[in-house]
Amino acid sequence: MSDLTKNEIIQLTQRAYKCRENILKMMRFGEAHIGGAFSSLDIMTVLYNKILNHDPKNPKWEDRDRFILSAGHKCMALYATLENQGYFKEEVLWTYNTFNTRVPMHPDEKVLPGIEFPTGSLGHGLPVGQGMAHAGKLDKKCYRVFVMLGDGESAEGSVWEAVMSAGHHKLDNLVAIVDRNGLQVNGRTKDIMNSDPMADKYKAFGWEARTINGHNLEEIYDALSNVPFKPGKPSAIIANTIKAKGLCFAEDKYEFHHWHFKDSEVDDAITKVEESCREELCKLG
Repeated sequence: MSDLTKNEIIQLTQRAYKCRENILKMMRFGEAHIGGAFSSLDIMTVLYNKILNHDPKNPKWEDRDRFILSAGHKCMALYATLENQGYFKEEVLWTYNTFNTRVPMHPDEKVLPGIEFPTGSLGHGLPVGQGMAHAGKLDKKCYRVFVMLGDGESAEGSVWEAVMSAGHHKLDNLVAIVDRNGLQVNGRTKDIMNSDPMADKYKAFGWEARTINGHNLEEIYDALSNVPFKPGKPSAIIANTIKAKGLCFAEDKYEFHHWHFKDSEVDDAITKVEESCREELCKLG
């Protein structure tokens, strides 16, 4: 695949920040896990706009690529992205965290198109994803399975059982994307359960792995468009990101893993995100 053009980078940046703004607007209806949602958004934006074979008009298309958000508490990023892609109408977002909502605090595939699996309990997404990938191989299907998980989540033993199984079965249709923002609910991941060196661990289980800047759209695109990195091996992308990216007063602070906000703070946060978007677009010239 060719590189992203400058115009494509501008459009992707605008889309990612539009999703950040919508997340903040959704938060008027309830508190949320904003830190991981913001850190993962640039990756999701590239994935859904440039990489995945998917059809918003036919969410259960048999040959679609699958995406599982293993760290389900980051679901606001997925909701905003799916709406941006046309899976459902924008007004659905404004029911977040209300009674009988289709966009609850963890994703539910039974009520919202585009959700592949209900996630929330950490460590389940990659095992399910490797099962889907294995089924695809057995059925001789060409679809790929992308799973996004967090570095804090990587302390779960079930993650490494799935990594070992996927390597053993040579599932080169499986891609793990680690949103490595370095923080979890109560502090620095390295202090709570250090998972470094992350890429080496995946390689030890028979994967090919790359480490990228998870906010550089060109690096994200280059990595995602070149999977599998090696035939016969699953691919791992270790994406170094910033917790709450785009919201200046919250960036790289574990206190914003889950934000208990005051109503008056939401408008200010939207303004700050708009300013961050303009700054990034100015850098592009």
